[in-house]
Amino acid sequence: MKLIIATIKPFKLEEVREALTGIGVRGMMVSEIKGFGAQSGHTEIYRGAEYAVNFVPKVKLEIVVQDSMAEQVVSTIATTAKTDKIGDGKIFTLDVEAAMRVRTGELNDDAI
Repeated sequence: MKLIIATIKPFKLEEVREALTGIGVRGMMVSEIKGFGAQSGHTEIYRGAEYAVNFVPKVKLEIVVQDSMAEQVVSTIATTAKTDKIGDGKIFTLDVEAAMRVRTGELNDDAI
């Protein structure tokens, strides 16, 4: 199994969710986060005063899938979340040692 962690722009969340559902992803965890990368924040003007926004709002997706689906999930997220502008996000893929569905006690692939 693989854990895919993706950070994307918040306005892309629904589009990415629909695309992932379309390829058979049955669940994901979503968190609202703030961070910075290459874009290092930006400046905005509010009531005539300029101020720095050091952390940019993002959405973090966490998805556990079978090994055979991992490449397709990463590709789907990358294609759907892409805007060709700085700050589109990142995708990380990690190995998952074990998984358990709490309600039924199912393990590993059966749990996802």
